[in-house]
Amino acid sequence: MAARVLLIEDDARLAVMVSEYLGEAGFRVTHAGNGRTGIEMAAREPFDVLVLDLMLPDIDGLEVCRAVRARFDVPILMLTARGDAMDRIVGLEMGADDYLPKPFEPRELLARLRAILRRNRSAGAGIAAAGDAGAAKLLRFGRLEIDRDARTASVGGAVKALTSYQFALLVALAEHAGRVLSREVLMDLLQGEPLEAFDRSIDVHVSRLRAAIEDDPKKPRRILTVRGAGYVFARAQD
Repeated sequence: MAARVLLIEDDARLAVMVSEYLGEAGFRVTHAGNGRTGIEMAAREPFDVLVLDLMLPDIDGLEVCRAVRARFDVPILMLTARGDAMDRIVGLEMGADDYLPKPFEPRELLARLRAILRRNRSAGAGIAAAGDAGAAKLLRFGRLEIDRDARTASVGGAVKALTSYQFALLVALAEHAGRVLSREVLMDLLQGEPLEAFDRSIDVHVSRLRAAIEDDPKKPRRILTVRGAGYVFARAQD
């Protein structure tokens, strides 16, 4: 079945170009010309991924991201022409899964959308358990429980709100507990695009994970930083 894309973009010519290109690649694209219409469309019918322009005529794209993420579990790819790293970081912190600066090559947009959808499927099935029928569906580390089938993470029974990317990242870390994983290795495990030298999106997502699952995010005990090397998921946890 063709993946459904909701494109929230006020540039009509760009929207037509993107819709036609993704349509030829097998996607079903629905276009919203402003933020409020996009939120309403997302509420009416399910989409597999949302492509969101940050600069919209009615409300800021970051507010759209916040509103959608608060109500729906749909991956979000942001489009930004601002060129400001802070906008990208804020967007990721609000729950976006990836971003693409304007102007962009349609082929890169297609590649990133496919990567997001692969990660989403991997998160549902369990990354390392995909070919292992005997793998446990639940991962437990003290009070932290990760349910790969339900795609939920809970601490002490309280379910934590995570994006699909963040859940996939948590599963990747947990399934390699005790091993130091570099950012490049994590991106490879998540089947995503290679990190650019200035791209610190993994750090932002780790920060969001810590805020969700750590008792004290400023003093993490579950996801630890190994300076100059990457991150390690602690085997022993409370």
